[in-house]
Amino acid sequence: MALRISRRAALFGTAGALAAPVISVAQAQQTFEWVAGSVGGGWYTMAAGLSSLIAEENQDLRIRVVPGGGLANSTRVNNNQSAMGWGIDTFTAAAARGEDPYSAKHENLRSLGTGYSPTEHNLVRRADGGPEGMREILTQRGLRIACPQRSSTDEMTLQRILRFFGTSPDQIRANGGRYLNGSYADIAAAYADGQVDYLYAALAKPAAILTEIGQGRRPSRLVGFPDDLRRHLIETHAYAEGRLPAATYPSLQNADLMVTTMDSVILAHHTLPDDVAYRITRTLIRNRGQRLVNIHASMGAWDPATSWRYAGVPLHPGAQRAFREAGAMPAA
Repeated sequence: MALRISRRAALFGTAGALAAPVISVAQAQQTFEWVAGSVGGGWYTMAAGLSSLIAEENQDLRIRVVPGGGLANSTRVNNNQSAMGWGIDTFTAAAARGEDPYSAKHENLRSLGTGYSPTEHNLVRRADGGPEGMREILTQRGLRIACPQRSSTDEMTLQRILRFFGTSPDQIRANGGRYLNGSYADIAAAYADGQVDYLYAALAKPAAILTEIGQGRRPSRLVGFPDDLRRHLIETHAYAEGRLPAATYPSLQNADLMVTTMDSVILAHHTLPDDVAYRITRTLIRNRGQRLVNIHASMGAWDPATSWRYAGVPLHPGAQRAFREAGAMPAA
């Protein structure tokens, strides 16, 4: 069959004809920013893995992951500095209402569901001396403790715990102690090096830094949360509670531990296009189970049938469509 060259190709040349599709693809591709957590933490790992999965199934979508923190992410997404982000269920609801620690209502937030990564709060202690109970540990003179940055939900929760026990970061310092903030990698290194004797972090199991601490040279143990503290955090700040099985970190615990928990929400600015929110949520639903576990073990329990029920902020219309098409959400 004879090859026919169009008049347009003849006028613009072969190079121009070949270049046209490349320009079209570049124009069609959309990039959105996802604010996650600290580099090295579970949120960053999960967002990076989901970004790759979304791009794999949606060739024209790209998700750029940037570091963030649980407290600041709600405000960042609300202000459309990032189109998407991880949020914590209790703090996202507080942001929407404009309650402590937020000073104004965050009315631009929407969600793509919750339940993506149940997160345990963890207190690690030195096992070669010192008190063993949480109250005794956190109220002792000369306490040396490390926790994530001040913009994180970890640190805000620790401050609430200290306040419940009648102390504070300033009081710790005044009593000759040390209250160290840093990235997960920084605080893990500080604990391993003996710069501090205790480490506090909210991380979904199994958390890499806790596994590494358990395999390290320093004898260490995890500490359970007292009943009265768990009740206080539930009743006052809408946290949840859970049981950390003994087999989770066998070198750090020899029994199940009762701990305070919270869960992750995928936040989106209300202007995120409906079709984009739909395709992202559809991709997550299609890959529930082992594919999400391969990204992070904590995502294995995610259930679309309950994910959409989160009432802290409205469900994005695009996510509603995806949940309904999957049969997870009743028809309108």
